[in-house]
Amino acid sequence: MSGIILATINAKWIHPSLALRLLKANLGDLEPRCKILEFALRQPLHEKTGPILAARPRILAFSVSIWNHTATAELLEALAPLWDGHPPAIILGGPEASYLPEDAALFRYADYVIRGEGETTFRKLCNHLLNLLPEMAPGVKFIDAPPVDPSSIAGGYRFYTEEDLSRKLTYVEASRGCPYGCEFCLSSAAKSRLTPAEQVREFPLDQFLGEMETLISRGARSFKFLDRTFNLDIGRAERILEFFLERLKPPMFVHFEMVPSRFPRELRRILTRFPPESLRLEIGIQTLNRETALLIGRPGDPEKELETLDFLRRETNAIVHADLIAGLPGEDMKSFAQGFDRLWKVRPAEIQLGILKCLPGTAINRHIEPFGMRFNPKPPYEVLETAEFPLRNMERIKNFARFWELIVNRGSFADMISHLFPPESPVFAPFMALSDRLLEHFGRNWGIDRRELRAAILEQIG
Repeated sequence: MSGIILATINAKWIHPSLALRLLKANLGDLEPRCKILEFALRQPLHEKTGPILAARPRILAFSVSIWNHTATAELLEALAPLWDGHPPAIILGGPEASYLPEDAALFRYADYVIRGEGETTFRKLCNHLLNLLPEMAPGVKFIDAPPVDPSSIAGGYRFYTEEDLSRKLTYVEASRGCPYGCEFCLSSAAKSRLTPAEQVREFPLDQFLGEMETLISRGARSFKFLDRTFNLDIGRAERILEFFLERLKPPMFVHFEMVPSRFPRELRRILTRFPPESLRLEIGIQTLNRETALLIGRPGDPEKELETLDFLRRETNAIVHADLIAGLPGEDMKSFAQGFDRLWKVRPAEIQLGILKCLPGTAINRHIEPFGMRFNPKPPYEVLETAEFPLRNMERIKNFARFWELIVNRGSFADMISHLFPPESPVFAPFMALSDRLLEHFGRNWGIDRRELRAAILEQIG
């Protein structure tokens, strides 16, 4: 019988969970009694239940996000009748579990829910359960975990396996938290629980870089930073970038999420030095409508943000992924189309068109009634329509987003882009028309053979 099983269902096989590794690393004397089990979203259910049952844990803990909420509930439901008379204590945590209402259906399978950062609280709870409580009182118990001091916790990087490092993304974090208050983001929900000093907390830099050195020596090649605002502290960002510049060897790359308004000259100079394919940047634009941005607590300067993207395209080798969100309060189809066209003019490598999600605990909920917003109550909680964005238009946007991903973002039809979108011409309206016709042609926007899609595009554009 294992003492503790830490489990999660990852979106894809290539996405290992740093959260589980951090929890294991901070178990103290209990660490040898803990095993990590990771599954993939599309993996058959029996391939998930089997290893868990075989381990016969006394404690079974799941990290829950919006992407695995439903799959985790299905797994817990399947496990419930299979325990051989000795069910484990079930603990849920993670970003989704931290903000769901206490009567959420997911919690009917749980004994404990840890809300917040769990490195310290999880260890205390496990010690309590293994050493003091052979029998548990019925009913789920909620534990609010305080924010951790990054300098006081152990890193979990040593639990990446050789296969993880050679074949998967290596998730790392140099800082935790976000100082901004974008109302659609879980960071804004967390911010309300934190003091100003706790909103952004940094891992000791020398120790962090030493851990990165070890990962590189072990064979890590794909580093994806979880920092929400990597370029918040320019001095720290420079040191980390210089560290990787000195060690980059193809096909190695690093991925950062950066704030578009914080690109001073010294940061730009470093970014221009990265060789092709070695630097990937996620830039959250979200909206170029100033009124909407202010409404959701995201003050910004669209001109400055677009200038940043233009600089990255013209003077760096960075692969830039820029985000836009459809369905924000106060923005209609016309406004969104204008923003999309403005973003297209600066040509990021990818425009990720997302649909607004009404995440539990976020302040975006306050706009539901004033702006006639209707959301799907099930994960991932996408908006269905707003007063400015009727259902029909939202469905068209979702179809647009799917075909944009297939045709433009994935780069499989690069030779056709100039025919689809003449230079300096608007892109949103013609691509909307194309995506409408493609949906009518195929009857779906998934499972389409690439050659058939190419033929259909050629037919549509003449």
